[in-house]
Amino acid sequence: MLIDEQQALENLIKHGVKIPPQPRVLLEMQNLLRSDDYEMRAVAKIISQDPGIVALLFRLARSPAFSRGRKLGSIEQILMVVGIKQVFNLVQAASLAMTINDSTRRALDIFWGRAHEIAKMAAIIAEDRVSVCNVFPDQAYLAGIFHECGVPVLMLRFPKYCETLRLEDATCWPNLAEEDVKFDVDHCSVGYLVARHWGLPDFVCDAIRFHHELPEERTVGAAVTLVAIIQMASHFYHRLHHVEDTLWYKIGPRVLSEVGFGADDESDYYEQITNRFLDREDAD
Repeated sequence: MLIDEQQALENLIKHGVKIPPQPRVLLEMQNLLRSDDYEMRAVAKIISQDPGIVALLFRLARSPAFSRGRKLGSIEQILMVVGIKQVFNLVQAASLAMTINDSTRRALDIFWGRAHEIAKMAAIIAEDRVSVCNVFPDQAYLAGIFHECGVPVLMLRFPKYCETLRLEDATCWPNLAEEDVKFDVDHCSVGYLVARHWGLPDFVCDAIRFHHELPEERTVGAAVTLVAIIQMASHFYHRLHHVEDTLWYKIGPRVLSEVGFGADDESDYYEQITNRFLDREDAD
């Protein structure tokens, strides 16, 4: 299932779709962390260059999922409590939100709200099932935030994208076949290229590309478990908002098996995860 990235990028250019560039802050942070020889103060200094990213980082990091009830008053405190790796993930999420402008503000607000809910649920599931799945909460959160990142890119390219696919309804999300017919491109492929361009881990990129498919492990390796976590979080999001999840009928049994459950365990586990999610939301 290899993809010719250069050819794919050229095809997107033909359609007028532009992959958003990484902000300078994110590039500088990546270069610093690659060196393995840096001080926390230097990381904080780089992040402080962009007030918009700082504001979003504080909002994300103060969530009980990361702060664990502690008051975080500075970037260095966030780095110490949350951890540099997870802060980097949060900066990536904040950077993407800042990169996508507000030309379709209502739909984008709905998109980010949905992405954050699914990402938080994915992190809770990964935290709970780490011994079974070997996927860590920060990895699941990153994949949850980015798994539909092709959607806002297509929103900006095609003014009718939101209207045609009814995306202003938070519970109505893209159908790949419908996208292909109407726009000759789909958000999974676009999201994969965004993730690759932004330097996300390979298995996260693969999970973004195949998050509607749950492919066989031999084709994408560790990404299949990450896809299962994302799909379980997405399904729980649908259940929480009382909306039918048609994809679940197709892949639900395999998702449950991949995460280490049987079909009879779904309802109890849904109650457990959503209760923890809602408790953290109330505390935020």
